[in-house]
Amino acid sequence: MAINSKFFGLMIMAVALSLGGCASSRMKAVPAGQVAYEMIPPSDPNVATTSYKLAPNDMLSVQVFQEPDLSNEKLKIDDNGNIQMPLVGEIKAAGRTASELSFEIASRLRKDYIVNPQVVVQVAEPAARYVTVEGEVKKPGVYEIDRQYTLLSAIARAESPTTVAALDEIVVFRNINGQRMAARFDLADIRAGISPDPQIQGGDVVVVGFSSVSAAWQDVLKAAPVFSSFVFALTR
Repeated sequence: MAINSKFFGLMIMAVALSLGGCASSRMKAVPAGQVAYEMIPPSDPNVATTSYKLAPNDMLSVQVFQEPDLSNEKLKIDDNGNIQMPLVGEIKAAGRTASELSFEIASRLRKDYIVNPQVVVQVAEPAARYVTVEGEVKKPGVYEIDRQYTLLSAIARAESPTTVAALDEIVVFRNINGQRMAARFDLADIRAGISPDPQIQGGDVVVVGFSSVSAAWQDVLKAAPVFSSFVFALTR
């Protein structure tokens, strides 16, 4: 009786595909393409740094012209995203740009206290941002990032995908307007320059999917000497 090693390889692939099918279908259900890039857009070098969104633990410099009692060189945004200022009280800072916050502070001061307040808000010390990279990467973990981080940068920090990673199933999770959202990207297309590289923000979670097909072929290749020996023994 002759038994072909290719037959055993196909059997392993069939089992792997049946086990991985449910997980893969869940990943495929995550929005991709244009919808994904609308949620998590690529880095735009033409966007000015003034578009930077303030976040909890950012240290701000707030200057009110000719009002030293209202100015503060180091005003920290608290964990809830707010700051406290004399006369102004509590004001939401997180999620706004520095210029937007300047306008809001000036509006409040103009309402009851100062005729023509001139307010300048700057980021003195940005808070550390972190991204979590999970799944089929060589070194999963939590990594500190800067403002210019992209998906490729984050995966590179995790020492690149494993040999059984599904490169078309890279999912980024992000909190948008208080809601947990997810978008799926194709890493192979991004590497080739076919698709843009989405920008990663602090708090994002990147999950690299598992390819049951790649895993099955790995198993076939590893077991090839065993199959050959087994076939040889049966045909003697």
